Amino acid sequence: MTPSESEKLRLEHQAAKLFMRWYEKNTGEAIRHIWHNQPQKPDVSCFLQGEKLDIEIAHLYGSDTEAMQILARELDDKTLEELRNLEQTDIGARLLQALNRILANKAEKNYNSQRTWLVIRNMNPNWHRHDIEQLVHRIEVPGVHPFEQIWIVADRQGQSGIVQLYP
Repeated sequence: MTPSESEKLRLEHQAAKLFMRWYEKNTGEAIRHIWHNQPQKPDVSCFLQGEKLDIEIAHLYGSDTEAMQILARELDDKTLEELRNLEQTDIGARLLQALNRILANKAEKNYNSQRTWLVIRNMNPNWHRHDIEQLVHRIEVPGVHPFEQIWIVADRQGQSGIVQLYP
């Protein structure tokens, strides 16, 4: 396994744990035992109230440039300039665009699963739970998608909870 594959699995595992902790706290429904899956299945599976639930994980960075910064990659001058330019754009519009892009991309996928939820983990420190809540009514969930429910972990550490985006 390459270092980037290991990092991806670690981030997915963290996101699933954060989501499960908040989901159980908010609903009182037991959600337990996560494990990773192979391609063509959602990223992780668990048991919700004793029944299998598959969860596809996505991470919300904003842009590839922001992802590089957030993941502490080495940044060249061009990347630093792109980051400076991003600071001049409307933060709410960028959040909405990034969320809609993830939803559109994930809606096109097919999974070998009976029951799949999408969990998006916000990794961008400039976006907060209240920003997400203000945009929920403007998010464009595609009409056809494979997800029973769509949630977002509102911040990287999971301190501000989760927000349901669909239904």
